[in-house]
Amino acid sequence: MKFLIGKKIGMTQIFDEEGTVTPVTVIEAEPNLVVQKKTVETDGYNAVQVATGYVKERRVNKPLKGHYDKAGVESKKNAKEFRTEEVENYSIGDEIKVDLFAAGEFVDVTGTSKGKGTQGVIKRHGFGRGRESHGSKFHRMPGGMGAASYPGKVFKNHRMAGKMGNEQVTVQNLEIVRVVADKNLILVKGAIPGPKKGVVTIKETVKAHK
Repeated sequence: MKFLIGKKIGMTQIFDEEGTVTPVTVIEAEPNLVVQKKTVETDGYNAVQVATGYVKERRVNKPLKGHYDKAGVESKKNAKEFRTEEVENYSIGDEIKVDLFAAGEFVDVTGTSKGKGTQGVIKRHGFGRGRESHGSKFHRMPGGMGAASYPGKVFKNHRMAGKMGNEQVTVQNLEIVRVVADKNLILVKGAIPGPKKGVVTIKETVKAHK
């Protein structure tokens, strides 16, 4: 299992030798440090925790600083845990870099989507709108909530207005178009969730590409 923590830089486009344009998202992934190993014997499951990103020492709380001190590495801004059955292949303090991946491979990218705040059913769920003709009082409302006297309630999970975005989203089977090792950059085909400078995780895809 291959994995990295990265930061979304933004989108651009690149051209191949034939002049075909490909939209890509640029992800910057500074070297990740292995800070903890978990095994079935000690924790009940196998996993590797990695960390990356510069942070001032005064911004790290004591428990987290102790965690990094135990690993013998400097404090980092972001830390993530990845499940893997290849724990023995990693050692505390090891660096994982972008050259772990190569062009042509497929990955799953997970990030936090942009928060939209409270939105109505048209924007949130794609509902159709009412008529705009004279006298109509139904424009962007959700419409009927359910039946009449029976069952006399709105069923759970009914699509309504509410908070939209700011959720963990995973996009699967994204092709790596290019890896720029000297600049710690990975270019993946298509869009990924989150705003610019948003933290994302890149993992070897769990589904075979079709």
